[in-house]
Amino acid sequence: MNQDWISLFSDNIKEYGGYSIGKLFALLRDPEIISLAGGLPSPDMFLKEEMRAASQRLLDKDLENIFQYTDIKGEHSFIQSVIQFLERDNIHISEENIVITSSGQHGLDLIGRLFLNPGDVVMIDRPTFAGAIVAFQMQRPEFVGVDIEDDGPNINGFRQKIEVLKNKNKSPKFIYVVPDFQNPSGITMSLEKREALLDLSYEYDIPIVEDSPYRDLRYYGETIPSIFGLDQKRDAGNVIGLYTFSKLFCPGIRVGFNIGPREVIEKMTNIKEGNLLNTPKYNQDMCTAFLTEMDMERHLEKCRNYYREKLNVFLETMENYFPKEMGVTWTKPEGGLFLWVTVPERIDTHELFYEAIKFKVAFVPGEVFYGENPSKNHMRINFSYASKEQLAEAVKRLSNCIKNQL
Repeated sequence: MNQDWISLFSDNIKEYGGYSIGKLFALLRDPEIISLAGGLPSPDMFLKEEMRAASQRLLDKDLENIFQYTDIKGEHSFIQSVIQFLERDNIHISEENIVITSSGQHGLDLIGRLFLNPGDVVMIDRPTFAGAIVAFQMQRPEFVGVDIEDDGPNINGFRQKIEVLKNKNKSPKFIYVVPDFQNPSGITMSLEKREALLDLSYEYDIPIVEDSPYRDLRYYGETIPSIFGLDQKRDAGNVIGLYTFSKLFCPGIRVGFNIGPREVIEKMTNIKEGNLLNTPKYNQDMCTAFLTEMDMERHLEKCRNYYREKLNVFLETMENYFPKEMGVTWTKPEGGLFLWVTVPERIDTHELFYEAIKFKVAFVPGEVFYGENPSKNHMRINFSYASKEQLAEAVKRLSNCIKNQL
């Protein structure tokens, strides 16, 4: 007897398509391809010697316990270090307001499991982070998106969509945003729009989920207060914050944290017990060392200078190889790891991806960053991983590829 396994899958999983970006990455094994596709930080920015020394100290000091099970919520010493880390950003929390996660993606999964039933509405930007779409899709929600503007969400567009939902006796469970150097667009939400989004959330009693993986990677301009911090000043408790150490420290450590109201964090901790149990103590202790022993501020400044140079090379080469008559435009981010390229509407970037592979360059087609009704003429570009020389060469190859389609 051959078991029909598919018929036994849960309804949530039967409709779950997974992360389509991963399927594209399988095509990038050719070493001659310059990939602008992944969201990888540069290994040049890993604190290799400091990590080696910290690891050895931890092993010498606590070998019997460091690889044991640990607290579900998170290591007390690490939580205290994170609380101090947030103080520098004018975010003031206590231990009851935080749960340690095993990456930002795990934090998103906790959000989806906690809040979403099939058919619930999640309000998002268009485009938005594909990883959030994938994490929430597991619960089979309805995505309602509004096209992002140069300074962040279209607040009036959100309001109009909320009113349409109200007429159907529905309301979003939450609004999900990446306000600082958004993945994929690189756009930063202005202070005015952060305040307006909070006003909207209070008016309609809709929580905000603020995802902040790139907040400390600002290369130009002044730091804008976080939505979580602005909400705290109003003593409202209407925002949940998501953070990760993947971009600041290293992605392989798989550590992040969620912050929010006590009752939210308690339930997230319960969910974590069921789907993960605990974040490895070794990983948390390494992040504690990063925050307390590795001159983090100096490291972050080094990262900012390094990625700023790469961004400048990329933008300058784009100006040289994409003249205005080509009809190609792109965002100019103030930080983060990505920018967003728009090509003429007659070009489908999903099809262009396969053509670009022939030119030995890769990007992520924009369609994967939409929860519904995807736009077809955009692409996400990552500038953090490839060398400056590779970035310049990649732009030339991409220009030739697009010219071939015009």
